[in-house]
Amino acid sequence: MIDFERFTLENGLKVIVHQDKTTPIAAINILYNVGSRDEDPEKTGFAHLFEHLMFGGSVNIPKYDTPLENAGGENNAFTNNDITSFYLTIPASNIELAFWLESDRMLGLAFNKKSLQVQKNVVTEEFRQVYLNQPYGDAWLLLRPMAYQVHPYRWNTIGKDISHIEKATMEDVILFYNRFYNPNNAILTVAGDFHPAEIKQLAERWFGHIPAGKKIYRELPTEPEQNEHRELSIHRDVPLDTLYKAYHMCNRMATDYYATDLLSDILSNGDSSRLYQNLVKGKRVFSEINAYITGDMDEGLFVITGKPVAGIDLKIAESALQEEIYKITSEPVNDKELQKVKNKIESSFEFSQMNVLNKAMNLAFFEHLGDAGWLNLEVGKYNSVTAQKIIEVACSILRQSNCSTLYYKSN
Repeated sequence: MIDFERFTLENGLKVIVHQDKTTPIAAINILYNVGSRDEDPEKTGFAHLFEHLMFGGSVNIPKYDTPLENAGGENNAFTNNDITSFYLTIPASNIELAFWLESDRMLGLAFNKKSLQVQKNVVTEEFRQVYLNQPYGDAWLLLRPMAYQVHPYRWNTIGKDISHIEKATMEDVILFYNRFYNPNNAILTVAGDFHPAEIKQLAERWFGHIPAGKKIYRELPTEPEQNEHRELSIHRDVPLDTLYKAYHMCNRMATDYYATDLLSDILSNGDSSRLYQNLVKGKRVFSEINAYITGDMDEGLFVITGKPVAGIDLKIAESALQEEIYKITSEPVNDKELQKVKNKIESSFEFSQMNVLNKAMNLAFFEHLGDAGWLNLEVGKYNSVTAQKIIEVACSILRQSNCSTLYYKSN
């Protein structure tokens, strides 16, 4: 059980405080409700660009990292389809410095042509190195627009096309910043040895004066149900063929999410999982194979990827995979197998809560979902999943008509 208190400032900033008396370290996470799904289809990659721009200096702080590192702190950030999250750890005695840093870049990011061009160059170089020039790097650039026809999940967080960031103007980025990087579109979580009253005082002092932004209304298009198999075959200069299969699944808030996550673990969590035991170790048609879910706020993807053993045709490997899919959709999962993956999830959850930063980040994420208190209910929701529910979601999701397949072949 993770205890916490929450309050909301007049400008709409939600603040969550978790008191942890076991550590001299404080953790802060600021989650902004903006991801790649919020971008203009003709101006993609902006959420990820801002992950970089937010470290480029603010009105009163030319270099974000310098004062933080001098105070013994560390920081990082990530962007995905739905959110952008900035997090740091710092000795608890220096906590106010962290409030200063985060409030200054929320209030006034220092935009200038030089810093914008520097970060555009960084992001476009990342696009080239990670997605265009790296083996298998473009797989998701091909798979997403095949799986999604209308929803903005059809492009990656890096962007749909490298030209979108290359052509980004100062006006473009200022408009994006002014729309999304506001206190009423953010959640601030603080974990450490603090009394909530102390954090409330700091939050009021450093964030209370920041004006709220306009309320954001999202009208994202609903992805139509997929009723026919989609496939794409490509050739690239890579060492091994690779199979990618993406099935549509429920959103993160759906009741079936927990059974779907457990299904992916039964198939592919560890060396005792079905796909490893039967296709890697047993039949030896794959050298590696994985199943996982994207866990998005809107309807996401259940993904299976695998590299066949050299000399085995992709179609033959896919046929062996289909046999395993048939088994999971037609034969009940035994209680021991289901309990094993539940135990793994529970132990992973418990270990993650030993880290003060993980607690700060998890509380922010669940507050974003709707209520930070739901974090304490997660293990129970997984434990309530039955073997019958596993079969039901497997039959619902793992249909060929619900699948987009990428055959990624070596030259």
